[in-house]
Formats: sequence, C-alpha cells, structure tokens
Amino acid sequence: MSKIKVAVAGYGVIGQRLADGVAMQGDMELVGVADLAPTLSVRALAEKDMIGANNVEYKLYLVNGADKAAFDALNIPVAGTFDEMVQKADIILDSAPGGVGVKNKEIYKKYGKKAIFQGGEKNEVADVFFHGYANYEAGLGADYLKLTSCNTTGLIRTVDALDKEFGLDHVAITIIRRVADPGDYHRGLTNALQMDKAPSHQAVDLMTIMPHIEATGILVHTPVTHGHIITVVATPKEGKITREAALKCFQKHPRIRVVSIDEGFIGNASFFRYARDLGNRRGDMFEVGLWKDAVVETGNAIMYAINIPQESVTIPESIDAIRAAMKMQGTAAEGTTETNKYLHIGKGK
Repeated sequence: MSKIKVAVAGYGVIGQRLADGVAMQGDMELVGVADLAPTLSVRALAEKDMIGANNVEYKLYLVNGADKAAFDALNIPVAGTFDEMVQKADIILDSAPGGVGVKNKEIYKKYGKKAIFQGGEKNEVADVFFHGYANYEAGLGADYLKLTSCNTTGLIRTVDALDKEFGLDHVAITIIRRVADPGDYHRGLTNALQMDKAPSHQAVDLMTIMPHIEATGILVHTPVTHGHIITVVATPKEGKITREAALKCFQKHPRIRVVSIDEGFIGNASFFRYARDLGNRRGDMFEVGLWKDAVVETGNAIMYAINIPQESVTIPESIDAIRAAMKMQGTAAEGTTETNKYLHIGKGK
C-alpha cells in the first residue's frame, strides 16, 4: 500500500509539530512544508540541515507573497511554490494563521485536495468539526475537517472516556488559560488575571462534538505560557462515578497521563520539564496530564483537573483526521491506535 502524501501549510508553533508528527508516521509521507518568511523556526530547520538533507528532508515551499530573496540570502533551499506543493499532496494540514486557512481552501478546491484545518479557523471552513476519539467516524471520507482547539481537544479526551464508561449527562468546566505561547511578546507583560464571559467556547465546542452532553464553562486568562489547567465536574445520567472507577477509566486511556503531586508534578511547568528530561523535541508532550490527587467525588459526580500542553496536544488528533479523511482506518479504535503507535504515545503506562 502506497503512503499517503501529506503537506503542511504554515510552519509555526503548530505547523512544525504537525510536520514532525507526519514524518513519524510509517504509512504517511511528508511532501513539504510552506511558509511566508524565513522565521526562526525555518532558519533552525535549515541550520540543522533538515531542508534538503540526505536523511531527513523537509522540502520548503513559499506561499503567495513570500520574498524568495530573503530565503536565498540565508542559503535556505526553496523547492517551489505553494500551489506546486499542494499538487504533490493527497491532503494538506493547514496551520496557517486564523483567517488565512479559509483563503487557502480555494487553492485546495482548485486542485481537488482534501484539507484539515486547526482550531483558529471558524467552524464553517470545514464539513466536519473533528475529534479522533469522540467522532472519528463522522470524518470518514470527508473533504474538509477542522480540529478542536487545544483546550477542547484535551477536555474531550477525558469527557469522552468517562462518557463511554459511565454515560454522562452534563459537565461544568473551569479553564485556567495560559495567556500566550512561549515567546509571544505581542501579548505584553502582565501581572493580572482576566475573566471571559461565560460560557467559554470550549463548553460550546464540546457540545458541538458531543451533543448529547450539556456543558457550561468559565475561562480565566493567566500570565503564564506553559500549559492550561482545566477543572471538570462530570455528572452521570444515572448512578454514581466513584473516584476509583474514574481513575481506572483515565489510566487506561493512551492519551491521558495520570500523575501525582508526590511524584513531583506540582503544576503546569512540571510537565514541560519532564518532557524535556524525556528528550521530547521542543519539550512537547502529546498526552494531557491528570492529577490523581485532584480526582474527588462530589455527590454522584466526579471532579478532576487536567494539564493541557497547548503547543502539542492537538497533533495526535490531527493525524487521526488524516486517517479518517483518507479512510486509512474505518473506526476510531483502529485509527487512534495507529497514530499512537507511531507517535509512541502511552509508552509510559
């Protein structure tokens, strides 16, 4: 069976991780990445001899409006234009800045190519609002899929796990949201918390993916960069969810890493440091972290807290989306298992 050819539009925070994720898949081929300018990410790729190198080759294409002379001045090899890259691919992972993806879609339609958009685009850009575990089958054969945001992606992993095990009626969530990615100076230097109006979009998005569950949520912006923390109160349709049963449910999910404060996972930065110590590229972690210390019973409901590594958490579900759109695997269980295998997810369990 020939490999699925995948291109990545936009080599930023998410795009570079998508490219690495595709390159790790044994049944996919990364045909190229595209960007507008010789950013630090592109320059680092070139300095590591990963553009045009013999062993690991990332072919670089330029989007419309890019200044090729700027790349030539830095001796960064350019393989061609954005249109040429799109024509070489079976499907494109679009991680362009919000609002650009919908314009790129016209190019994908022109060449009859499928595409997957990230959470920054509006839902209307795609046929299916997608999550690898919660509604994989809805994406089978679809031309255009859109991923949920980083917070919603990790949130749904845990809610879906509980729902499949116990059957949920409603959830109430509180998101303590990092204000910016590392290095995003345009957000400013702050020493304050900021409230959003309720309900948060993550609660609304969860109900779009999982319409049988009622959700509401509050979001608080915090002046940190390494990860979000979400607390959830999940109430079953009937019966009671015990702490022991919830922990067993979470522990068997490949993309949920159950940890404790006593182990040294004191907060969000602990996960980033541990990922670096593991040798993960850029300090990335694909799993959401879940504190066993914070799993508590409240009436018949269960309350828990999770850590969301915002830069990398959506990568597995993006790979799942390729598998669904291209009909590589027919079920969520089959598709997510293949993705997990190539990304080495669940190895620590």
